[in-house]
Amino acid sequence: MGHETPETYAWPPVATHEEMKAASLPLGYRDRCASLLIPLNKCRRQTLYLPWKCVDERHSYEKCEYMEFQSRVNALQKQKAAAASAAAAADAAALTAE
Repeated sequence: MGHETPETYAWPPVATHEEMKAASLPLGYRDRCASLLIPLNKCRRQTLYLPWKCVDERHSYEKCEYMEFQSRVNALQKQKAAAASAAAAADAAALTAE
């Protein structure tokens, strides 16, 4: 009820490799949400990492990361379901071949 899913989430535009390199993002943070992390880090540096600053940027970035996590979980579940159905089909074929 009103919850956003990875399929309905409006993903931010993807940052280019040059933008991520210019922002000195570590390799582990160069994903679909990097375009939100770049302005967040800039805001953090300008405000000396005060926790009550850059709240909107942080929320947007964390939501994007959560949606990224959810999409990976969904992909893994689909992969496991496909493997289970393939195994069940192989078992059924083995039983009928006997």
